[in-house]
Amino acid sequence: MSVLLLVALSLPCAYLAPASGGRAALEAAGVERVCTDADLARREALATPGTTPRPRVASPTRAPWIEANGWRVMRRPAAKYVYDVPAGKAALAAAEAFAYGADAALKIDRADVAPLAAMLKFLDSLPPGDLARVADFAVVDDGSARTGEVMNLLVRRNLLFEVVGAPSPRFAINVRIGSPEYPAEEAADPSAFALKIRRRLTDDGRALRVFGSEVVICRLTAGEGRARLHMINYGGREIEGLRVRVRGAYAGGAAYVAGVGRVALQDRTVASGATEFSVARLTMYAVVDLRPATSR
Repeated sequence: MSVLLLVALSLPCAYLAPASGGRAALEAAGVERVCTDADLARREALATPGTTPRPRVASPTRAPWIEANGWRVMRRPAAKYVYDVPAGKAALAAAEAFAYGADAALKIDRADVAPLAAMLKFLDSLPPGDLARVADFAVVDDGSARTGEVMNLLVRRNLLFEVVGAPSPRFAINVRIGSPEYPAEEAADPSAFALKIRRRLTDDGRALRVFGSEVVICRLTAGEGRARLHMINYGGREIEGLRVRVRGAYAGGAAYVAGVGRVALQDRTVASGATEFSVARLTMYAVVDLRPATSR
């Protein structure tokens, strides 16, 4: 587990063009943090989150291509970001920014005022839960696009890592592209490279596993016997009965699901030093809080 704490989670600010109602429309919907033109200046643009068809791949059986920005925030956690999102994407962008603790501004479409307001209200209602990031290995960041693409794939495969500037003795696995252990030519195929790291880590050695979905990306934090799992559903459709495995023995907990509220975890089991459970319904975003085995 990382000894570094997550940046304190805060809600992104929202911007709506004056021609679409601007500040007045946002405030009328209950959005309290409204961006100004100055707030949008000198921010790094992030991609519109979601799924897109894979180039030159027509088969519906293939895994969807996920546009996600978590790896970029992990790489530059102190940077300021902006999402310029089309209709239907503002709530997902807000959830992603919140899950990664990003300092983000959202430029939104008029049609997203109500959905964004609902998501921000939900995020603001979550119980406090700033804990330490959980990481199974380290990635040495040389700042290259090649390493960035590898980090992108690792995040999308729910392989938990910490970004470091040099190999860290805190981790048994330090991925440094260009080293004898991780040759640069292997990184030319990020998917195969991610699979190599997963096999070296082993599934039993992973702090987190998500079963049955390729469109849910998670962020895990833990400390003092507790854990918090952020679950972002990039697929655009609700998922029923998602199964998750988290390292550690937990007595129970609850899921806070956007648009649904607090729901109990289902089919919880504890075995071999890990806790498995199912989330009955996952909308766009949920937070799962797990409590210590000694807690009542």
